[in-house]
Amino acid sequence: MIRLWRLRAEERRELLGMPDTELRDIGISRSEARHAARKPVWRA
Repeated sequence: MIRLWRLRAEERRELLGMPDTELRDIGISRSEARHAARKPVWRA
């Protein structure tokens, strides 16, 4: 479970570091990336 939480935290940090063009490529907006990054790691 801890490993999964660490993976989620890493993925959310990566989202914050992506430029808007890459976020658009994966189908999310900057505000959606910020929202996802603020979620606790135990929430999918």
